[in-house]
Amino acid sequence: MRYLIFDITEGTDGVFTLEAMAATTDRHAHEEAKAEAEQVIAWAHQNFPDRTGPVEDGHAWDHEQLIQHEDGGWITLTLSLSASTEFVDMFKAVFCDAEQ
Repeated sequence: MRYLIFDITEGTDGVFTLEAMAATTDRHAHEEAKAEAEQVIAWAHQNFPDRTGPVEDGHAWDHEQLIQHEDGGWITLTLSLSASTEFVDMFKAVFCDAEQ
């Protein structure tokens, strides 16, 4: 990951939140950030098929992706995932540096 760096937090209910944001003014950089988000979502679908939905209802993961066009030509992409422990463990092994 070049543009998306995920913050991972655990809620009191045991559901994890993974959030990343990339703000760019360069259209090419925005497309690269968008491709990274799509890579994460594709990985999740491949590794946890048919397990998308509210984690508190027993699903492995769910997500929301927002793209906002802001003043000054900024384009902000936000990717938020809610996830189970199993999902987070696999996600970290694939996408995170050893320090995270």
